[in-house]
Amino acid sequence: MAEMEVDRELIKKVATTARLKLTDAELDKFVPQIKEVILDSFNKLDEVDAKEDASFQPLPMNNKFREDEPKTGLSQEDAMKNVKATLRENGYLKGPKAL
Repeated sequence: MAEMEVDRELIKKVATTARLKLTDAELDKFVPQIKEVILDSFNKLDEVDAKEDASFQPLPMNNKFREDEPKTGLSQEDAMKNVKATLRENGYLKGPKAL
């Protein structure tokens, strides 16, 4: 893994990007903490044996969908049964004009 230099300038740049105003004392405090998190923690990933196939799901995925079976739909009369008379016109639903 390529080594990354974590120093005050990098922390300042990240803080500026995140719109954080850090004091010099905060910078001095955060540099070793971020070095530990970034370098030490992520370097542990190099120790993991990842020779097997990658798995993006921790549990096996099964198809949870039902079979697609054709069924008869509503007739036009049944579909229009609960529509107000003012919204019906020639067997169609009438809606607002689109501009």
